[in-house]
Amino acid sequence: MDLATASSVLRLLADPTRVRLLALLEREELTVAELASVLHLAQPRVSTHLAKLKEAELVRDRRAGVSAYYRANNEGDEHRQTLIRSLRDSIDDALLRDDAARLPGVLAQRAREEGWADTVAGDMERHYSPGRTWETLARSLLQLLETGDVLDIASGDGITAELLAPHARSIVCVDSSERVVEAASQRLKPFANVDVRQGDMHALDLGERRFDLVLMLHALTYAEHPAKAVAEASRLLRSGGRLLAVTLGKHDHRAVVEPFDHLNLGFAHDELDRYATAAGLDVLSCTRLSRERKAPHFEVISLLARKP
Repeated sequence: MDLATASSVLRLLADPTRVRLLALLEREELTVAELASVLHLAQPRVSTHLAKLKEAELVRDRRAGVSAYYRANNEGDEHRQTLIRSLRDSIDDALLRDDAARLPGVLAQRAREEGWADTVAGDMERHYSPGRTWETLARSLLQLLETGDVLDIASGDGITAELLAPHARSIVCVDSSERVVEAASQRLKPFANVDVRQGDMHALDLGERRFDLVLMLHALTYAEHPAKAVAEASRLLRSGGRLLAVTLGKHDHRAVVEPFDHLNLGFAHDELDRYATAAGLDVLSCTRLSRERKAPHFEVISLLARKP
C-alpha cells in the first residue's frame, strides 16, 4: 500500500462516526435506520457517512425488498484491511462499548417486526439461530452416507472420524504426532470400529488392508512430498475406491500459516490433478470449495478421484 492510499484511509477514519459505523458493521449487517438508532444520530447523517465508506469500498450493501443492508467489506485490499484492523484493535472506548450494548436491542426489534427468516434472507449462513449450526447440518447429512472402510490420513485429534464412525464399517486414523494420536484415541474410545495409529503419510504400514475411501483433509499442506503422499493413498485404495483431498489453494501468505507448521503454501488445481493422475487415479472433480471472507481470503480446494 502506497503512502497516498494509507493517508486517504486515515483521513476517512479521522471522523469518529465512521469508526463507530465500521465497528458495528463488522459485527452485523444493518440498515440506515438501525444504525441511526444504535448511534443516536439522524438518518441523513448516517447515510452521508455510509456513502463515503462505500465509495472507499470499506462497506458494501445488498438490497432486500425496499431495504438496503450494509456490512463491512472484508474482501478489499489486504494491506488496507490490515491497517484498518490494527487501528480497530488498538481502540478501547466507552462510546464503542455503548454502541455494542445497544445493538442486540435493535436486532431484537427487527426480528419482532419482520420475522427472523425475513431479516436474514439471502445471507442466512452468517447468522445463528438455536440448534441451526454447521455441526448440526454436518451430522444430519452424514446419516445419508455409507462409507465402507475408511482411512483418514493426518487425522488430527479425531473429529472427522467421530462424525463418520456411525456410518462406516471401519475407520483407521493415522497421524504423525504422538500427542495428537493420544488425544484422538481418547476421543474415539467409544467406537469399536475405529483404530488410531501413529504413522507417516508418505509410507503407511497397514499390511494388506485396503479401503473404500481415503481422506486427506488438510493433510497435503504438511506433506514434505505431496505427490508421494497421494501415491501412497492411491496404493491403499480398493478398485473403485475414492480419494478425497481437501487443502488450501495456492497462496503467498507464509507468515500467516507459519504458526500452523505448514510445509507448503497450498496447491493449484492442476498440481492436484497431476498428482492424482500420476498415482493412477481417475479425477472426478477438482474444484474450489470456498473463499474466506476475511483477509487474506484463503481459498480451499478439493480433489475427488477414483481408483480404476
